[in-house]
Amino acid sequence: MTSLVGGLQISKTHQRLEAYGTIDELNSFIGLLVTEIEDATLIELLQWVQHKLFIVGGYLATDTDQTELNHESLITPENILKLEQGMDLFDSKLPETKAFVLPGGCRSAALLHICRTVCRRAEREIFRLNEMISVNESVLVFMNRLSDFLFVIARYECNRKNTEEFIWNNTCK
Repeated sequence: MTSLVGGLQISKTHQRLEAYGTIDELNSFIGLLVTEIEDATLIELLQWVQHKLFIVGGYLATDTDQTELNHESLITPENILKLEQGMDLFDSKLPETKAFVLPGGCRSAALLHICRTVCRRAEREIFRLNEMISVNESVLVFMNRLSDFLFVIARYECNRKNTEEFIWNNTCK
């Protein structure tokens, strides 16, 4: 058993722990990723994401029936907008995608793809939790947009480093 913020005791195998544990894993991978990034604007945005993921983890670890959250402990529509604006900024610097991009290309892009897939898993875990308890809609949207953001940034990193993106060979040869 473990305690949530607010004191509620739950099993260590509870879906809530799967959700916020996966958020913690994602945040750790982003921390590793930041050590490989050279673009100061991107570093700043990724570190902002880490702070927001800490908020998501804290929110998921809180028994909101017993503990009221303050505004700083919530993901807001403004947070989602900032993430989307960051995605648009970096996407505007990229050529159009004409094929499926596979993970790889350069080290930072490969790490970004790991972050993206862990983010997708975290999103699924949170949706599973949402079937048991009501999860704030902004958290669900933020996680969905974050995985898209990480994909765009992976492409940006390949482009910035003049590295070929790893494109799926749809002929399967």
